[in-house]
Amino acid sequence: MVTGVEISPREAEVLELVGAHLSNAEIAARLCISVRTVESHVSSLLRKLEVPDRRELARRAPEPAAAAPSRLAPVLPARLTSFVGRVRERTELIQMIGTHRQVTAAGPGGVGKTRLALAVAGEAAGDYADGVWFADLVPVTDPGMIAPAVAGALGLGEQLGRDMTESVIAALADRHALLVLDNCEHVAGGVALFLERLLAACPRVTVLATSRARLIVPFERVYPVPPLSLPADGESDAVALFMERAAAVGGPPDPPLRDQIAAICERLDGMALAIELAAARYPTLGVDGITAALSHPLRMLTGGSRADERHRSVRTTLDWSHALLEPADRALLRQVSVFVAPFTTAAAAEVTGGEEGVVADGLARLAEQSLLVVTASPGGTRYRALETIRQYATERLAEAGELDDVRSRHLRWCLAEAAALTVVGEDWRARFDLVADDLRAALAWAAERPERRADAYALARHLAELTFTRHLTGESQRRFEQAAGLAAGPSVAASMLRQAAAVAGCRTIGDDMYRLRLAAADAARGSGDTAGAATDLATAATIAFRFSTTFVRLPPPEEALALVGEARETAGDDPAARAAVALAEAAVLTDAFGAAQGPPGNAVPETIARAERAVELARPTGDPLAESAALDALTGAQSWAGDTFATAATARRRITLLTSLPSSPAGTHELIDALGMATEAALGAGDVPGALRWARRLAGHPSLAEVGHRATCRLLMVDALAGDVDEALAASVRFLDAWRRAGSPARALFRPAVAAVAMIHGLRDDRDARREWQEVLDELHTPPEHTYGYGAVFDAMLLLHRGQAAEALERTAPDARQVWKWVTWIWHHWYVALRTEAAVLAGSPDARDRVAEARTTVAGNPVADAIVQRAEALLDGDQEALLATADAFDAAGCRYQSARTMVLAGGDHAVRGAAALAGLGFAPMAPARHG
Repeated sequence: MVTGVEISPREAEVLELVGAHLSNAEIAARLCISVRTVESHVSSLLRKLEVPDRRELARRAPEPAAAAPSRLAPVLPARLTSFVGRVRERTELIQMIGTHRQVTAAGPGGVGKTRLALAVAGEAAGDYADGVWFADLVPVTDPGMIAPAVAGALGLGEQLGRDMTESVIAALADRHALLVLDNCEHVAGGVALFLERLLAACPRVTVLATSRARLIVPFERVYPVPPLSLPADGESDAVALFMERAAAVGGPPDPPLRDQIAAICERLDGMALAIELAAARYPTLGVDGITAALSHPLRMLTGGSRADERHRSVRTTLDWSHALLEPADRALLRQVSVFVAPFTTAAAAEVTGGEEGVVADGLARLAEQSLLVVTASPGGTRYRALETIRQYATERLAEAGELDDVRSRHLRWCLAEAAALTVVGEDWRARFDLVADDLRAALAWAAERPERRADAYALARHLAELTFTRHLTGESQRRFEQAAGLAAGPSVAASMLRQAAAVAGCRTIGDDMYRLRLAAADAARGSGDTAGAATDLATAATIAFRFSTTFVRLPPPEEALALVGEARETAGDDPAARAAVALAEAAVLTDAFGAAQGPPGNAVPETIARAERAVELARPTGDPLAESAALDALTGAQSWAGDTFATAATARRRITLLTSLPSSPAGTHELIDALGMATEAALGAGDVPGALRWARRLAGHPSLAEVGHRATCRLLMVDALAGDVDEALAASVRFLDAWRRAGSPARALFRPAVAAVAMIHGLRDDRDARREWQEVLDELHTPPEHTYGYGAVFDAMLLLHRGQAAEALERTAPDARQVWKWVTWIWHHWYVALRTEAAVLAGSPDARDRVAEARTTVAGNPVADAIVQRAEALLDGDQEALLATADAFDAAGCRYQSARTMVLAGGDHAVRGAAALAGLGFAPMAPARHG
């Protein structure tokens, strides 16, 4: 419970949802605010309630009041009309979902499956602790887009490095929830595959699906949805529905007409949609007119498989309704059926070829006949056909011989909409979301027609670029690959495959980057572009080493060597190919990037020479991305050489190169990598403000909004070393929540961040929290060779804080030159400085020699130099020099080290230092115990 603490109403809402174990993305969706705003509220609550992490924050959440609306209220579409009858069906279906984990409510279109499922979900919501969720699959035309549709319903965004099915599974893994999947029939195969993975991984999730046919999966339990009950000895749901809907549009029919209405309902086979359409006509036709219309010969469809029994009664109803329309309205209904998402009057006019005023009038008449649903949106009034009606109208379109012409106009409209979306404005996301499903549907149609190949390629390329901008990177990669398959020639295909590889890089999927670059090489060879093929081969080899930690299956070194050799032979005099080969040689031959499969030691002079050669060849190409990649190799080479300041300067050069580039997959991938490297290199050089600047820019990058663990991992390192406890704890909440929801990936990138947070909790003397983060570190499987990198630095800081100088000295026992590859990186100066201080505080006999050597090593690093000067002042008993280092630490942005210095100075200074430590959130320092 929360008592004695002032929190805002919005913070109270956030706290309650944290207590319900919702993610930040789910909370944002529930409260209609941004994920960043949720993070801000969570951080504020952590400070106000003085709790260390999200787990403890959830424990402080109040229980919902009995009379208050439940936080688990069903996430279901609001009913616009009342639900009538079906008491028996609701009871049976509720019992079935209580017994079986996947139930399909099956029946013909128009029978009322969706309304029944919504009613059942609403009644059963209280049985599911984590709520009820609804996903409408009507707009989904591609089986591969089922998981994104469900993720949208759950309020989830895409997470780099994993597909959307994995994101949904991670979100629901420990939830007791009911998921309603509506209108599955047109993507039944994809739904079956999705459900098989979901239900296997989420043991407390139940799925209620609606479909015209069963999904045919082994674990499925089918509930055949019957028509509405017809007149017999008891009450009739069909008649009750007709009476209520007729009353809503013009007054209730007279009781004497009940028998005639019952006859109408029987003629309509008790189909809910047909009855509603008939009742809507009651004010203008009356019961007699409706009865007469049912005798119209057009009430039946004939011919082929279209007249199968599953659809017969619905078709009868829709034929009858269709027959009541004027010819112009019939034409309009069938032509607008190509839209799968809500559409405007202007869009309908363009696709149908009609005059906008005339089309607007016709749409209004169709809406009055309940054949179109009218919805309001910021862009104006939009119309949507219910799916049963839309499919019926599409078949009529084909029968009229108009399908290809109308779909062609729809395709042209989609191409124009896609082109207009290339300019990103303030309302861009909303505009894209409104037309995205139509773009996908048009592409699916065009891609199957050879005569539309050029348009299909253009739309696939547009959709790939638009979904990348929308941060739907998984779909973006697939669309670029689709565009490659539709390209007019191998040269264009190669370009699309390179784009797909860049998107895979943004998703941190090394295997796909490698595969797609090799495919691009094959396409380039097919076009006669040997230089382009050489560039792709060399780039693939570089990827295997530069991004080795993002692979599931690393290509063996000999495979990369073979690629380099082939690329070298075919590069010729092409500048770009020669630059790519030079970079591959630096990566593969001398391991400039410190790859997982690289040799344990580098020949430093050769590594630097090859990296410098790569930079020298990349610069004249005029390609900032190629130059940035070469500079990244030089960054690695300089760090292995122990040239900390050159490393930082080179990393900054990359940022300068990339900052002004327009947004693109390759540019985004390179910039994110460059920001990470710049952060680490600045930290290694003691430039804490610079590191903080780059880390914050990285954490706020739009493409990382849904992958908080990747966004914040560098920021956590900086905050920890700077001593910014509040910032570190807030970022750690975001990190851990996102990492868990991503499936707890064991990535090397995250290890230093987790070690940093564990140290922060140790400095706070929060042993439980430190143990939790140590367990996370264990899950990340830190290899032995990293023991003396970040691990030694963070452990030594904690041991020194606890007064365990001898233990800190033991933790940093090896000379930096003995473990150079993993210490030389950003940790070199920190390691040397802390090792020196430990030697002084532990009373090591060679402490003075270590101080002298360390001063030379860390000269120019404001933080490490101040640590060494502090050690020398302690050794000499020079309090004035000791206090001077406190000012140096403050100037360098390290408040923890400044406060530590004051404590070490003793006397009144120690009192002020202890107060400063407490103000920062740290536990008191223990006096040093000399060895």
